[in-house]
Amino acid sequence: MDVKEQAQAKVTRNIVFATGEASPYAKSGGLGDVCGSLPIALAARGHRVMVVMPRYMNGALNKNFANAFYTEKHIKIPCFGGEHEVTFFHEYRDSVDWVFVDHPAYHRPGNLYGDNFGAFGDNQFRYTLLCYAACEAPLILELGGYIYGQKCMFVVNDWHASLVPVLLAAKYRPYGVYRDSRSVLVIHNLAHQGVEPASTYPDLGLPPEWYGALEWVFPEWARRHALDKGEAVNFLKGAVVTADRIVTVSQGYSWEVTTAEGGQGLNELLSSRKSVLNGIVNGIDINDWNPSTDKFLPCDYSIDDLSGKAKCKAELQKELSLPIRPDVPLIGFIGRLDYQKGIDLIKLAIPDLMREDIQFVMLGSGDPGFEGWMRSTESDYRDKFRGWVGFSVPVSHRITAGCDILLMPSRFEPCGLNQLYAMQYGTVPVVHGTGGLRDTVENFNPFAEKGEQGTGWAFSPLTIEKMLWALRMAISTYREHKSSWEGLMKRGMSNDFTWDHAASQYEQIFEWAFMDQPYVM
Repeated sequence: MDVKEQAQAKVTRNIVFATGEASPYAKSGGLGDVCGSLPIALAARGHRVMVVMPRYMNGALNKNFANAFYTEKHIKIPCFGGEHEVTFFHEYRDSVDWVFVDHPAYHRPGNLYGDNFGAFGDNQFRYTLLCYAACEAPLILELGGYIYGQKCMFVVNDWHASLVPVLLAAKYRPYGVYRDSRSVLVIHNLAHQGVEPASTYPDLGLPPEWYGALEWVFPEWARRHALDKGEAVNFLKGAVVTADRIVTVSQGYSWEVTTAEGGQGLNELLSSRKSVLNGIVNGIDINDWNPSTDKFLPCDYSIDDLSGKAKCKAELQKELSLPIRPDVPLIGFIGRLDYQKGIDLIKLAIPDLMREDIQFVMLGSGDPGFEGWMRSTESDYRDKFRGWVGFSVPVSHRITAGCDILLMPSRFEPCGLNQLYAMQYGTVPVVHGTGGLRDTVENFNPFAEKGEQGTGWAFSPLTIEKMLWALRMAISTYREHKSSWEGLMKRGMSNDFTWDHAASQYEQIFEWAFMDQPYVM
C-alpha cells in the first residue's frame, strides 16, 4: 500500500511487543509470522512500536541479527538464585525498533526452544530473562533519542512472554512505575503454557504472595504417582489472570478456549474473563503472498485477469510429472504431517479419492510414518498423487497458485494461514469448521437471497464421510458449474485479510484496555 494511502490511527501509542520469536530473525511457526508483521502494520498507522525478543545465536541464525547494533545498555536481573546480566541490541527497520536481548542462554545449537533431545531444560530461565528485559527496555533504551517511557501498551505473546503482566502488577506498579501502562495477552496456541514444578516459583524473583497468580494443580489422572500432589507454576495462567485484555487469533478460537474440549485446562479461568476476551484473525503479508507480484510463480495473475492461474496449474503438473490436464481438479495439502492437521483422515480417504478423476499433491514433513505413507502412495498412484516430503517456500507458493482446491482437515486451528493464502490466490478451500478455519471460510451457498455466496466448504463434524462429501461437492462444482466456481475464486480473492485490517482491530482492543484500571492485587 502506498504510504500516502495508509490509514492512520486516531490515537497513537507506545507499543511494546514481547515475544519468543519474530520473522525474519527467528521463526518456528505462526507466532513468528504475526510478530514479524503486525508491529510493522501498527507502525505504519502512526504508532511507535518496539519488539523485544531473544538474540538467538546458533550459527544458522547469526546472520539474521547482522544489522543489530550493541546499545551499550545492560541490566542485572534478580532471579534463579543470583543476578544475571543481559545486554540489548537494536535494529531500526520498517519504522519498528527491533530490540534483541542477549545472554549466553540464547547461544546454543538446536532450534529456538530445543534440540534433537527435546525441549531445553532451562526454557523457564531463558524466558524469565526475556520478560524482565521487556519490562526494563522501555525505561532505559534511548531509541531515536527518546525512551518509550511508562505509558506503554505491552502486547505479550504466548507463554514465553506471559510473565510480563505479572511483573508489571507485582514488581512495578506497587512502586509507582507503569501505572499508566496496560497489557494485552495474545494466545496463538493454548496447548503450550510454560508449566514447571511448583518448587521453581522462588527462582522467578516474584514476591511470595503472588504465588497464587501462577499456581497450577494437575488433576489426579494427570499425576505421575500416588504421592505426586500435581502442584506446578503456569506462566500462561499468570498472564490470563493479570493481563488487562486477552486476544486469541480468531473469533472462533476465543470461544473454543472457554470450552472443556479446547481450553487445555484453562477453560474455566478463561470463561471467568470472557468480558475482556476477544478474537482477531491474523493477517497475511501481501508483499509475500500476492499472485500478481509473486516471484515464485511462472505466471502472474489477478482477480481481474485469472488466465495466469491455468498456466500456473499446467506448470505445476509439469514440475510434479503429473499428466497436464486442465480439466482435472487438482487438490493440494500444505502443512505439518501430524495428528493435529488431520493427516490420518487424508490417509484413510485416499483410496476412495483415487477412484475419482482427480490429482492430489501434498507438501510437508513431520511424523516419519506419514512421510513413508506419502512416498508409498505416490508409487501406488503414479498418475494421480504426489507427496513432497520436506518443506520448500517456492514450492508452497506454486502449489497454492496451481491447485484448484486446498484441503485443511485440522482437528483444531487457532487461526490458520494456508486457507487465507489459498483464497488470496483464487484456490478454493475445503476445511474442517474449527477455530479460525470456520471464521474465515464461508460455506458456498448457490441459493442465497442476493445470489451465490461463500468462498469454500467448511465441513463438520470431522469424519471421513463429511470430508469426502465436501470434497465431492467441490469437485462437482468445479466440473459442472464453471461460473459458480469463478465466483468462489473471486469472492475469496476480494476478502481483506491484510495486516492493516487486523491492526485496526487491535487498536480497538488497546482503546478498551486503557478505559479500565490496570490489574492490581
